[in-house]
Amino acid sequence: MIVRRRMTFTGWVQGVGFRYRARHAAGLYGCTGWVRNEWDGSVVMEIQGEPERIDDVIRAVERGAYIRIERMESKTVPAVEGERGFDTRWES
Repeated sequence: MIVRRRMTFTGWVQGVGFRYRARHAAGLYGCTGWVRNEWDGSVVMEIQGEPERIDDVIRAVERGAYIRIERMESKTVPAVEGERGFDTRWES
């Protein structure tokens, strides 16, 4: 079953390799979507894949040496058919 989640992360999440780790882990676990920094210091990610693989991506990001997620909000959003890859986007 494929799901898509829109997630917002706060804490020490900008300038610490969060987006790089998310992109790398998404590729490793076969997930698609995007990640971007927000003006308020948070990071937003839309990720699509099997729920277990999405959880694997989050765990991989959390293991980052300087990353400290203090809060994570998640909601299910409609899947994007035919999406390929995982992109890093610039601030909104």
